[in-house]
Amino acid sequence: MSRKPYALLAAAALLPLGAAAQAAAATQPPPAQPAACTYTPAVPADNFKGIPVFDPAKAAKPYRATLRTNQGAITFRALTDKAPCTTYSFKFLAQHAYFNRTHCHRLTTKGIYVLQCGDPTGTGSGGPGYSFPDENLAGATYPAGTVAMANAGPNTNGSQFFFVWKDTKLPPAYTPFGKVTGGLKVLQKIAAGGEDDQNGPGDGFPKLAVNIKRVHIVSR
Repeated sequence: MSRKPYALLAAAALLPLGAAAQAAAATQPPPAQPAACTYTPAVPADNFKGIPVFDPAKAAKPYRATLRTNQGAITFRALTDKAPCTTYSFKFLAQHAYFNRTHCHRLTTKGIYVLQCGDPTGTGSGGPGYSFPDENLAGATYPAGTVAMANAGPNTNGSQFFFVWKDTKLPPAYTPFGKVTGGLKVLQKIAAGGEDDQNGPGDGFPKLAVNIKRVHIVSR
């Protein structure tokens, strides 16, 4: 079975930026009603850590996540009340060291402004071995500091996510599940370093390599 890139704006292409992003936002149909939280086996299964079993009581507990990177620490508050399926999956992966010794493989600096991470293969097509439904999409916006899921189409969430480092217009198709509370300047420093345009102008691998050493979860 072929791998699908987990991208923004299109499942099979990495390049639609700028005006195309705004056009997509204008024409995006209303988001479907969220499905129940179910983690479904899926390929690929890179660095497989198992498949979580959703526990609503545990999923409701607030937490903060801190990514320790070589460029500095980035902390976000998990939106457990709005995206419990997503935040439960992220915590499961983090607590199983899934993100340790991985790197953020994509930086965009034109039209949309994000740093994409969470792929242990570093190719943009890796995943944890399961998928789960979209949530928290009604009226979703993507201001600076948003943490949201990358995907390969509706309800294909896995391990890849992105930080928004500057206010960005996107269609409400990417589950927002966190808000940066510390380290926005770290993200802006990475963005200021530029990217290599390997996917097209303003879209490529960050020139300042971003290596995730570990992810620390603190319950509140």
